[in-house]
Amino acid sequence: MQEGNLANDPRCRFRLRSRPLAGTPACAARLARALPLAILQLLFRISIAAVFWNSGLTKLASWQTTIVLFRDEYKVPVLPPELVATLAASVELTCPVLLVLGLATRLATLPMLGMTFVIEAFVYPEDWIEHLTWASLLLFILTRGPGPIALDRWLRPIIFGPGRG
Repeated sequence: MQEGNLANDPRCRFRLRSRPLAGTPACAARLARALPLAILQLLFRISIAAVFWNSGLTKLASWQTTIVLFRDEYKVPVLPPELVATLAASVELTCPVLLVLGLATRLATLPMLGMTFVIEAFVYPEDWIEHLTWASLLLFILTRGPGPIALDRWLRPIIFGPGRG
């Protein structure tokens, strides 16, 4: 049997239709090794970027409605709604681009984590499961980096010199 061929591995039994995936821990381990971490890092970056990007586009589509939402529904304390809306739209339209490109990736996660915290604490605390998912993806990217499929990886030797980072 060829290493990595899950279809012919008797330890891995995949069930079709509505029956659950069955197998052994060895099957799960082989499946995990078959999917490179670099692909997961790229998918995490793209998926969380899409959430914030789409929110930013929605804000731009009707700026007056956005201001009304920030004033009447979101009610972020201390700062005026116009400023908070501008800050939110700026983060939502710049940081996702950086994440997808893998440019200043770890830095780009920080404002997005801050926004997630503010949304959770002051705006929609009942949506904690969704916010936990966002924070988990962002924290993974922050702590593990963007992966090899990123401009950060390719630019590091140019900025810091060969052999650094």
